[in-house]
Amino acid sequence: MPLQANLQDISPTQVLNLVNLAGKTGMLTVYEGIATGEMDAMNKPKQKAGDERCRIAFKGGKLIHATAGADQESDLIAVLNRAGKLSDSQVKIIRERAKSSSDKAIALLLINANYATQNDIVTSIQQHMLEVVHNMLTWRDGPFRFDDDTMPSSDRILVPLDVENIILEYTRRAKENDQLMRELPDLNVSLKFPENAKEKFKGVHLSVEEWRVVSFVNPKNSIKQIAKANNMSDMEIRRIVYGLMMANLVQVMKPDTSGAGAAKSPAASGASAAAAATKQRQARKAQVQSSVVNKLIDKIKSL
Repeated sequence: MPLQANLQDISPTQVLNLVNLAGKTGMLTVYEGIATGEMDAMNKPKQKAGDERCRIAFKGGKLIHATAGADQESDLIAVLNRAGKLSDSQVKIIRERAKSSSDKAIALLLINANYATQNDIVTSIQQHMLEVVHNMLTWRDGPFRFDDDTMPSSDRILVPLDVENIILEYTRRAKENDQLMRELPDLNVSLKFPENAKEKFKGVHLSVEEWRVVSFVNPKNSIKQIAKANNMSDMEIRRIVYGLMMANLVQVMKPDTSGAGAAKSPAASGASAAAAATKQRQARKAQVQSSVVNKLIDKIKSL
């Protein structure tokens, strides 16, 4: 029977550590949380599983494979394309010539045709896995399940990574991620070019990913839409857009705040009640958090 819980009750870091320490083999799947209208023991909204957000496979406690949700392609060709190892034109040619081929077969084809080296392939897969897991580590809610002894399909290339190193690397990135979240908290805003944009781009050397983002800059496209069009995670798009902003190559379009004053009045009147409710929730959470985590630890060990 699979272990099922919610990231509201146990953090993603704790989940990875528990699987690692128990030396488990299986598949961790995290879902979008859909509110059921009910409250749990900590007076938080209960959630049911929605769309799949990611899958992370483990063998003997080591991470061996990771894929994002349906919004991001995760086959080998897409991974190499995002890593800048394959151009868009090369991707088109390879997909036409290698229809229905497995990742392993495509890897051999690419190596033999000198499109990519073995090191390019392994490094790009590792980078993709880290992006998926680091993105997951920022989530604060969402149902998840761990299915014991469930593995990725046999056509996938599995690259083992130590969970401890992944968490350490994430911790080192945390400050950077916090800054990105502060600078770009809302991905539903749009981008625009500054004045004299042509002059600013002269002599600038951008990566493949940066040029892709630049090509979608339009008041009609939100940053979220640009990320989806380029198969990028939230943190990937934040990192690229922030770099372009610092170079003064793009600017965030400020949303229309007209009428904001009228909207603030009801919120202000309920601020005191909201603060009191928050304190009550925190107190209840402190009382049951330890019990929830201990039960999950026991459950994982018994799988």
